Amino acid sequence: MTVCAIEMTTTTAFTIAADGSYAARLAGEGDALYAERWTLAGPEAYAVPLPLAQPEEADSEVLPLADGRVLIHRRVAERHAFALLYPTGAEAGPSTGELQLGGVEAQEGVRVRLLPPCPAAAGAFALAAEDTVTTVWQVTGGPSGPRPVARIPGRCSGGVWLDRAGRLLALDRELEGITKAVAVDLGSGGVSPLLQITEDSDDRLLLADPDSGLLLIRSDAPGTARLGWGVLGSSLPVRFPECLARLGDARPFAVQPGQSLMPETCGVALRLPEGDIGLWRPADRRVFRLTAPTGWLGGSGLWSAQGRLHLPYATPEVPCGMVGLNLPLSPPPPVTPVAPEPATPTAPRPVPLQQAPLAGR
Repeated sequence: MTVCAIEMTTTTAFTIAADGSYAARLAGEGDALYAERWTLAGPEAYAVPLPLAQPEEADSEVLPLADGRVLIHRRVAERHAFALLYPTGAEAGPSTGELQLGGVEAQEGVRVRLLPPCPAAAGAFALAAEDTVTTVWQVTGGPSGPRPVARIPGRCSGGVWLDRAGRLLALDRELEGITKAVAVDLGSGGVSPLLQITEDSDDRLLLADPDSGLLLIRSDAPGTARLGWGVLGSSLPVRFPECLARLGDARPFAVQPGQSLMPETCGVALRLPEGDIGLWRPADRRVFRLTAPTGWLGGSGLWSAQGRLHLPYATPEVPCGMVGLNLPLSPPPPVTPVAPEPATPTAPRPVPLQQAPLAGR
């Protein structure tokens, strides 16, 4: 399942693990906040609260891991501290265990935040961005405590995984006032261009599907910032459909997986500016609009390979719920699959996308 999250709600972010097995958020109200883990792999979703003696701060981040533990990132004094939370079956009743992982020194002007869940068992990662350099930290899965695994010149934002192995990470890097998406090899620390639509355009990567190679992009190459799509490793240009241009600041949050080498057939879920949901795929020329469920934890969801979109919601009556939607699209006309160019056997790298034909757009 392809999943995406990290969208701020009224109090916190709701994040789904890369394999769709668990999710996590900060629950509670006011000053009484605590981590909460959702189990999604069973027949019905259910939540497990993970409170500690002291409530969590509203700016803490939580990230679910595939083994059921929840990584939490807190600002503690002059450090960014990381810990793992997990439920325990103490004799007095359920309680929360906590394993401290260490931290990263807090520096003025440096923003530290968790990256989206890694699709492999390589651990969890954080991004520390300052004006001239950005560091990727491996927080879990390493030999001992957080450790830097890559340093990228420039200030980076975003964060999209490009492969199932959790080695290639796309970041939006700002250099000399221009933002371009780059690919970072966490194994070697190397950095290579990913999006190069025009020389002076801001080209950001919003979402990627490793199965098909589909990339969802926002770029101002057409004159204004617009949503577009391309294919990882392809020499074909980025396309900017008119149906997406009419959506305004829509944000893709999930891509249908399992469409190997067929990016045109991948369903894409978008959060629309008014809070509703848009469903689209590159082979179509329209976007289907659906009303979001009451209590939707906006900007998060997971899409099964069978084409069903699952959205988390929480209401006073149903504090932990998932609603499923089918892709209401007719089969597309026959298309020729767009296959990524063969990767080299020794060091596969993303190939920069070529300049898009912008005339008449």
